[in-house]
Amino acid sequence: MKVLYIVRHAKSSWDHPELDDFERPLNERGHLDAIMTGKKLKEKKISTELLISSPANRAAMTAKLLSEQIKYPLSDIVFDGNLYLASVRQLYQLIKNFKNEYQQVMIIGHNPGLTSLVNDLTAETISNLPTCGVFGLKLNIKSWKELDRKCGHRILYEYPKK
Repeated sequence: MKVLYIVRHAKSSWDHPELDDFERPLNERGHLDAIMTGKKLKEKKISTELLISSPANRAAMTAKLLSEQIKYPLSDIVFDGNLYLASVRQLYQLIKNFKNEYQQVMIIGHNPGLTSLVNDLTAETISNLPTCGVFGLKLNIKSWKELDRKCGHRILYEYPKK
């Protein structure tokens, strides 16, 4: 069994229209939500052996704030450009290439790909993975290469307004 935590970046700021989408930072609420979500994960004793984030500013900041709370080393965060606005197909490719030594992995990225991934991997349907939402899945696979549709079931669903 493998465990995958799918995390959507926290709320971003639209205060700087001159910034490229990739550069948008978190807004104040997003910053606070990321810390609060990290604390919830810590309380639930959620950890990860590998944390991979989109390098977009809002996702990278979310990764750093969550990591501080769950005591994941900031220097170990992997920033992968393939997570930036990734489609379900791209997300499958990324996940299938995880090293098999990792049993628990957390990915931090963007919608709509992440919501579609949750819906593809489980029998559940969610309409939207909210900002700073975390959907944890236990996957009925022994190797990441075996990742397939409906192979997972929910073990966690947290989001700031829950």
